[in-house]
Amino acid sequence: MDMKVLVVGGGGREHAITRALSCNSGVRIFSVMARKNPGIARLAERVLLEKETNIPEIIQFATENAVDVAVIGPEAPLEAGIVDHLEAAGIPSLGPTRAAARLETDKAFCRRLMERHEIAGCPDYRVFHDPEEARQFIETYDGDLAIKPIGLTGGKGVRIMGEHVDTAGAVEYAREIGGDVVLEERLIGEEFTLQAFVDGEHLVPMPLVQDHKRAYEGDVGPNTGGMGSYSLPDHMLPFVARSDYEKALRIMEDTVAAMQAEGTPYRGILYGQFMNTRDGPKVIEFNARFGDPEAMNVLSLLETDFSEIIRHVTEGDLSPSHVRFAHKATVCKYLVPEGYPEAPMTHEPLAIGDYGDALLYYANVEERDGTLYTQTSRTLAFVGRGETLEEAEEIAEKAAASVSGRVFHRKDIGTRAVLERRCRHMREIA
Repeated sequence: MDMKVLVVGGGGREHAITRALSCNSGVRIFSVMARKNPGIARLAERVLLEKETNIPEIIQFATENAVDVAVIGPEAPLEAGIVDHLEAAGIPSLGPTRAAARLETDKAFCRRLMERHEIAGCPDYRVFHDPEEARQFIETYDGDLAIKPIGLTGGKGVRIMGEHVDTAGAVEYAREIGGDVVLEERLIGEEFTLQAFVDGEHLVPMPLVQDHKRAYEGDVGPNTGGMGSYSLPDHMLPFVARSDYEKALRIMEDTVAAMQAEGTPYRGILYGQFMNTRDGPKVIEFNARFGDPEAMNVLSLLETDFSEIIRHVTEGDLSPSHVRFAHKATVCKYLVPEGYPEAPMTHEPLAIGDYGDALLYYANVEERDGTLYTQTSRTLAFVGRGETLEEAEEIAEKAAASVSGRVFHRKDIGTRAVLERRCRHMREIA
């Protein structure tokens, strides 16, 4: 049976979504993206180059091409209500409605929901809309805080006291963003990502992944959208005990149940960013879509038909039997322009050498006359898959090293040394 799928978005995450769909027989792909992604363009039957928040143009493109279903990659169109409009046009979507997407797009809504329904894993927090009130709280709080703008920030808007800013810097940042801020206790531990398919009621988890936000090796430098990530063959992480994993999964199930109870059922991908602390997993944030880079890890392992999973999500009858991932390790390494993230070198040519068995995902890159050029953000990523972490890392590293040009990547992502450092840190805080 033919299935026409609209993929909204043009980054590395959306290339991974498109590739996973292209492996399913009978799937025809239609793409909307603000800037042409050469990887997606090669797999799509038709491409509309348009802002992903230009809802009327997207609806027209979708209806003209009689698409059966849509997959929404980035958060901005979710906040703009793209799913509501698609569903009004009779097109079901892998993605939440505007109201349900508030789990990501409104940090204050998320914390209040967790508090109302007594969901575990919620850090101590306060919501402010006045920079002066925020200042008083910051200056009198005993300890360090995370300063979070209430709305979307592209994964780069959070400042942590003791890590990015001191007290004066925290006050200045709260003032800079207009005082609309969530102030939370600083969580100490190890981060992990748990993503799940959700049909409004049922939740099917994906392998655990750990992302690396800092720009440079050794976890130093400014925060980025994510420099790379890894997963292990057993779909777990050694610094996350089985009991902690089950608590994190329960938190996500309780959140989905809370959304259902409040009349805003959640469908699509639910991304839980957790900090594993000495008191167990705490929720750093929820995202209303696949992570980038984490999508590249999990979708590279998907063994079942992605289009069928989407159908079960949209029809509300998802079960664990519909989803199967290969028991392999993955390592994803992003190449980024020199100077990224503060002052990326744009329009610089780059060349890809022999990248062996790795999977290549294009992100923020332009192709002109057969040559690739850097843009303002992450350029492209390689995913290595292997029976062991070491094998997957070697494949990804060899591929990343094959690229020449004004780009760099973190060589330490997916190495045994980094994993052991994470385990040691977890033992120390426990």
